[in-house]
Amino acid sequence: MKLTSNTEASSRRSERLPRNGRLEQINFVAGRRGAVVEDDFYNKLKKLNVQAGKRDKILLAHVQRICEAHDTVMPSYYQQIHGSSGADATMSMENIGEQVYV
Repeated sequence: MKLTSNTEASSRRSERLPRNGRLEQINFVAGRRGAVVEDDFYNKLKKLNVQAGKRDKILLAHVQRICEAHDTVMPSYYQQIHGSSGADATMSMENIGEQVYV
């Protein structure tokens, strides 16, 4: 195991920063029922230097995760609104995927 000094780690981080030292946050947004504005999505992937051949696959995976989350959220919402107290009632947050909670 190699120990790295703080100056070495800091040096490596600064090599990854843009020359102007500024970072840009890029948010990928989903609308209702898995809706994604494709042009916006592809432009953001292009900004991230994602290869053109991989963009369609990434979009498909993104929309699929949104739909899966939606399919989990909606039954939970209706169970809570209509006061379901059965074994299937969801009364606490459940982790359904990476950084996706319902």
